[in-house]
Amino acid sequence: MATATVEEVQLLKTLRWWDGFVIALCNPGFLLGSLGFTLGIFGVGGSMILWGLSAAIGLLQAWIYSEPATMFGHRSGGISLYAHEGWRKYTTLVGPLSAFGYWIGWSVVLSIFGKIIGDLATSQWWPSSGLSIGFLGNTLTLSSFIAIGCIVFVWGFNIFGMRPAVWFTYACAALLMVPLALFIIVPYFTGHWHSSNVHTTFTGPWGGIKVAIVYMFILAWSTYGTEACATFAPEYKSIQDTHRALRSAATFMLLVCIFLPLGLGGVDGVSKAVTTGAEGQFYTQAMGTLVGHGAASFFTICIIASLLLSMTSSTSDAGRALFGISRAGMTIKQFGTLNRYHVPARAMTLDLTVNILLVLVIKSNLAILYLSNIGYVLAHVFALSGFLLLRRDRPNWPRPIKVGSAWLPVAAFLCVLNLLFLVVGALAPNLNGYGTWTDFWIGVAVLIGSLVLFVWRRVVQDKEGVHMREDVPQMPDAEEQAALMDTPAGAAVVA
Repeated sequence: MATATVEEVQLLKTLRWWDGFVIALCNPGFLLGSLGFTLGIFGVGGSMILWGLSAAIGLLQAWIYSEPATMFGHRSGGISLYAHEGWRKYTTLVGPLSAFGYWIGWSVVLSIFGKIIGDLATSQWWPSSGLSIGFLGNTLTLSSFIAIGCIVFVWGFNIFGMRPAVWFTYACAALLMVPLALFIIVPYFTGHWHSSNVHTTFTGPWGGIKVAIVYMFILAWSTYGTEACATFAPEYKSIQDTHRALRSAATFMLLVCIFLPLGLGGVDGVSKAVTTGAEGQFYTQAMGTLVGHGAASFFTICIIASLLLSMTSSTSDAGRALFGISRAGMTIKQFGTLNRYHVPARAMTLDLTVNILLVLVIKSNLAILYLSNIGYVLAHVFALSGFLLLRRDRPNWPRPIKVGSAWLPVAAFLCVLNLLFLVVGALAPNLNGYGTWTDFWIGVAVLIGSLVLFVWRRVVQDKEGVHMREDVPQMPDAEEQAALMDTPAGAAVVA
C-alpha cells in the first residue's frame, strides 16, 4: 500500500554569530528611544550610571543564558522556553506567563519606534503639519500615520523569510554606526561639548532611589534585549554561534550605554531640548547643533534606518517567541505554524495588529514601555530562576556550553534584583511621569490573557485537562538527542 508523507516546514539554519550580533544591534536603537527621558530627569551623569548598570545586568544575564540556549538549541522560544522548562515540574503556569510577558516586551517595539520615526520625520521635514484627528481619546497626527506605515512595512518585509531580513538589518546596521559616531565621538571635536553640561540629579522618594529603581525597571526593556540572540538558536549553523552572538552583542551594548549619554548629553542645548521633545524630537536640535541643519537631514535618515533595524529585529524575535511557545503547547496551535518562507507569519501578524492598536489608543511611548515591561521583567525573573532549577533538577542534561558554578549565586542575585525592579517599578506608574494605573492593568491583562489561551489550548485544542505540574525527563529522548547532534561533544565550562 502506498503512503504519502508531508515534510514539516522547519526553521532554517542560515545564521552565523555575526548575523545574531547584527540582529541585536536593535538594542542601541532602544537606547535612542528612551534616552531623552533619563537625560531630562537624572541628567547626563545620572543617565550614564543607570544605563551603564542596566546594561551590565544585561551582559551578565546574556552570559548565563548561553547555557540553557545550548541545552535546547534546537527549539525556538528564547528565555521564555528556559523559564518553562525549569518551572514545569512545579507549575505549568509559568510557561504561558513568561512567554506572553516576553512577547509583549518585544512586540511593542514596533509601535514605540514607529512613533519615534514619525516624530523625527515630522520635526525634520514637516514641522508645520496641522493634521490632527481625534480617536478614542487620543489625537492622531501625521506622526501617527507615519508610525502605522512603518509597522506595516516592517511586517511585510519579515514575512518573506529570515535571510532577506538579515540583509536588510546589515544595511540598517551600517547606517546605525553613523549616528552612534555622531553622538559618541563627534561632540568632542566640534566645540559644542562642555563638561558644564554634565550633571547628576537624583530627587524624589527615598532620596531619589525609588525613582531610579522605577527607571531601572523601564530601562530593562532597552538593555536586556541582547538575549534576543538566544531566540534564534535553532537557526545558527553552529552551537558556538549562539554564545558568541549573545556575549558580543551584550558587551557592545554596555559600551554604547556608557559613552552615548556622555557624548550626546554634554552637547549645548540638549538638556533644554529634552524637556519639550524627550520622545525623539530633541535629536533634531542636537544634530543641527553638531553638523548644521543641512546635514541634519542625512543623519535623521540614519537614525530612522537604525530604528527600522530595531523594528525588524523585534518583529523577528517576537514572532519566534510566539511560535516557540505554541510548539511547546503553551498557547493556541495557530501560532505554531510557519509559512512557505519558513517564518512564523501568523505570530508576526498578531504583532502587526497589536501595535497598530497601540499607536491608535496609547498617547505616550513611555506608557507603552511601562505596561509591556511588567511582563518582560517577570519573564527574566522566571528565566533566571528556571536556570537555577534546571541545574538542580536536570544535572545530567547535555550542556554544550556550561557556565562555571560561580555563576549560580550571580543568577540568584540578578533574579532577586529584577524582582525588586518589578515590584517597585510596576506599582509606581505615576513616578515615571507618563504611566497610569490604566496602563498597569493593560499589562496585567496581557498576562491574564496568556493563561486563558493556555487553558484553551489544553482543554479545547488538545482535548486534555490542564496539568498544573508535569513530569520532566532527566535526559533528552532519542528524537531530541538527534536534533542536538550538531553540538560538540562534551561540555565546555565558560567562566
